[in-house]
Formats: sequence, C-alpha cells, structure tokens
Amino acid sequence: MATINQNLSEYDKTAIPSAKNFRFGIVVSEWNSTITDGLLTGAYNTLLENEVSSDSINIWHVPGSYELIYGCKKMQQQDVDVVIAIGSVIQGETKHFDFVCEAVSQGIKDLNVQGETPVIFCVLTDNTMQQAVDRSGGKHGNKGVEAAVAAIKMAVLRKNS
Repeated sequence: MATINQNLSEYDKTAIPSAKNFRFGIVVSEWNSTITDGLLTGAYNTLLENEVSSDSINIWHVPGSYELIYGCKKMQQQDVDVVIAIGSVIQGETKHFDFVCEAVSQGIKDLNVQGETPVIFCVLTDNTMQQAVDRSGGKHGNKGVEAAVAAIKMAVLRKNS
C-alpha cells in the first residue's frame, strides 16, 4: 500500500521476474486524460523496461472510469495474460464521485473473482487534481509504474498456478 512518503515509481528491478513472454492489455479512461495519459506512460514504459515487446501490449481507450469495467471484461477475452485498468476520479461537489468509485472498484473486483485473467486496479480516486497529478508522474511518482509491476507479478502467478 502506498504511503505519502513512498515514491510509486521506485521498485527493485532485480526482484521482478522476466515479462518477456507475456501479453498485456491496458484499458485507459479518456476522462481526466492529463492524469490517465501519465499513468499509461508509466505503465507502458515499465512493461518495456521489463522485456515486454511493444507488440505484446494492447491498449484500448474508453470514455470514462465507469466504462473501464466493460472495457476490461472485453479485454480479458483477448489474447492477454493480464489487464491493467487505468482511470482517474476526482472528488467534486456531488455524490457522483462516491458512486463511480464504488462501482468501478466493485466491477474490477468482480472481474477478478469471475474471470481467469487478472485485472490490475490503477484507478486514482483523489480529492483534488493536485493529488492526482502528484500520483501520475508528480512528486509521489507514478501509480502506473506500480500497476505494471503488479501486472508482471500476476502474469507469473497465473502461469504458475
């Protein structure tokens, strides 16, 4: 779990298994694209740094974080070992934030319970835009990097189980 002092981009590359022979799907929300583009860059570059070929990364865009559930469900049906769901929901003045965050987290959880292909939750649920900026390549690093590392580990777990 991330703490305020942890840099989300830091990891021990020597502790990560080879990802050379795995295929990854990434489903990215277009809403808050300044944030989700940064998360996508972090995840994509981390996969490349860990021997994943660009041909083995399938990227789809969906309109918003709520649509990540359907996009990830369809991506699970592709030839991928793991799916990464990337989104950003920022607190506003209405309860919409609560409903979207609850639905997306439950939907991704359901995909993991019901499916055979793991889905990594890389959806920022921040109170402010600044918090999202700080976690998508800013002062706290990039949650996309952390998600890609988790995806590699889950691909290995899936293969070995």
